[in-house]
Amino acid sequence: MNRGSLDRTLFASSGPVLEWQERFEIALGTARGLAYLHTGCEHKIIHCDVKPENILLQDQFQAKISDFGLSKLLGPEQSSLFTTMRGTRGYLAPTDVYSYGMVLLELVSGRKNCSIKSASPSQGGGHSTTTTTTSSSSAQFGGMVYFPLVALEMHEQRRYVELADARLEGRVRSEEVEKLVRVALCCVHEEPCLRPSMVSVVGMLEGGISLGEPRMESLNFLRFYGRRFAEASILGEDGNNEQREALLNSRQEYGTSNYSSTISDPQYIPLSFISSQQISGPR
Repeated sequence: MNRGSLDRTLFASSGPVLEWQERFEIALGTARGLAYLHTGCEHKIIHCDVKPENILLQDQFQAKISDFGLSKLLGPEQSSLFTTMRGTRGYLAPTDVYSYGMVLLELVSGRKNCSIKSASPSQGGGHSTTTTTTSSSSAQFGGMVYFPLVALEMHEQRRYVELADARLEGRVRSEEVEKLVRVALCCVHEEPCLRPSMVSVVGMLEGGISLGEPRMESLNFLRFYGRRFAEASILGEDGNNEQREALLNSRQEYGTSNYSSTISDPQYIPLSFISSQQISGPR
């Protein structure tokens, strides 16, 4: 493809910034492609590795999904449930919907969701933060930011435009920023059955069906993942491998009755978080 992959264009440290309308068209084109793979073929195709590196761009920024090396064929008699762990850390989840939601968040912010250093806008490189990001105490910990949690917190406050890439300098459509953020959060619901189908995602982006409302009870895991991701990153940066190993090797269950009281305990780490380090998100 003439413009290469989405990650090279979106995360480039130099060159022109990907404009908002182009980002929205890429989001819509990718959704249409996945909807076709999931429902338009006699045998459903689950891509299993949706990420910016596997979205190629043509001259007019039309999105084309590539790299089907991990894809899974499902016959018409089979359900869409798919639980085999394969794909890229940070994006993988059943039926590609979770990973698509993660890509949407990166299109909005213009940077990777994970392992992001806080920086001032003057530093550029696609890693600048907005005031929202730097002021979000639970989403930022010691200079590391977990953007899905930032998006969740700003959704709760209905402050969507502040999530947009600072390099765009306000050249966004506020209603479309809200649309992408809300659709993304619906796509990353913890329970796969609560995530919309890609056909529904296309309808929401095109305006043919009403936007879904993200369900907070199915997104609270982002608060936990964000905190633990940041803490593990800090320990890794400080070179304290012993503490970092202890943090990642704890074995308590996420979702137990005492989860809410132990989430603030620095010694608490659930098995589901350890799994997330390996595959990306809730299964």
